Amino acid sequence: MSSPPRPSRPALLGFLSAAVLVLACNPGAAAPPEAPGAVPVTVVTLKSESVLLTRELPGRTSAFLVAEVRPQVNGIIERRLFTEGGLVKAGQPLYQLSDAAYRADHLSAQAALDRAKASLSVAELNARRSTELAEQAVVSPQDHDRAVVALRQAEADVKAAQAALQRASVTLDYARIVSPISGRIGRSSVTQGALVTANQPQALTSVQQLDPVYVDLTQSSGELLRLRKEVAAGRLETADGTPVTLLLEDGSRYAHAGKLTFSDVSVDPSTGTFGLRVLVPNPDNVLLPGMYVRAQIGNGVREQGLLVPQQGVARDPKGHATALVVGKDGKVEARVVKVSQTVGDRWLVEEGLTAGDRVIVEGLQKVQPGAQVEVTEATPEAGAGALTVPASSQH
Repeated sequence: MSSPPRPSRPALLGFLSAAVLVLACNPGAAAPPEAPGAVPVTVVTLKSESVLLTRELPGRTSAFLVAEVRPQVNGIIERRLFTEGGLVKAGQPLYQLSDAAYRADHLSAQAALDRAKASLSVAELNARRSTELAEQAVVSPQDHDRAVVALRQAEADVKAAQAALQRASVTLDYARIVSPISGRIGRSSVTQGALVTANQPQALTSVQQLDPVYVDLTQSSGELLRLRKEVAAGRLETADGTPVTLLLEDGSRYAHAGKLTFSDVSVDPSTGTFGLRVLVPNPDNVLLPGMYVRAQIGNGVREQGLLVPQQGVARDPKGHATALVVGKDGKVEARVVKVSQTVGDRWLVEEGLTAGDRVIVEGLQKVQPGAQVEVTEATPEAGAGALTVPASSQH
């Protein structure tokens, strides 16, 4: 089978001339594609810095002081002397009990004291006269000794009467029940006319001091062991004295920082946790006993910590954390990294990245490992950990 005839040279030249003429007459025709250029991306250059590592723990608030008010004598409540839910001062009267019987006992004790003092005066006179007569050998030594003993007995009777009067005064004072501490008082469990008894199990009311307040937290014992190992290995420094930040139930940040004051010495075997206590100022009474809060506590300081923005870290199909880094030649390379926890809006890097690496944070979806890129450095916003991406790099 013979091959088709090849076009002659004049015919080929004519075809090319016609093609050039068509393109010249149709300037909108598509031009052949050019070679792809560098892809613009935004990067963050990593730097070593001192990083405070915090842990968010759940907790409940409790009053700084709590006093349950109970009667110490029996009686009928005549008056309630406070407003429920109000503020009271230490020593402020709260209830007045019927005290007629206690007043009578007080008067009887006062009369007994007066009688004892009168007897003492007589004994002193007798003893003085007996002494004078004994010096003149007018009375016998036995009579003189009896006069001296009678004086001492009269003095003892006065002291006993004084103690009985003091006891009666205390009992009379107990008929007026006062607040043991300053704080906010709760609801009264009894009303006027109710009979109350000494040391009864039911409290009449309770007073709580709410400025400051305690926040009781729980932390895992396993986490405590891990932190101690890192401190012993020199990877962490203790963060004792670091202020504690509270987050309220609605997620807002509490205005006042707290201070860690207590760490339990035993672990709850049923939960594997131990208790922590934080003291927090509460001048505006925002925190009430029993509220749920979350506390951010400093666990330690990483002096040479490395933080990478969260948007610069992704997960591969196997679940490994990865980051795209721009090398010195301007080409993209993929790194498998190990991150441990978040610090604000950034990850704390344990392995895979070093100081000076340029991590891509914008334009990740447009590049692949090995691609040539055009780099723009992201700048942090003032007073924030977020990044500001230049407008030319946002696509």
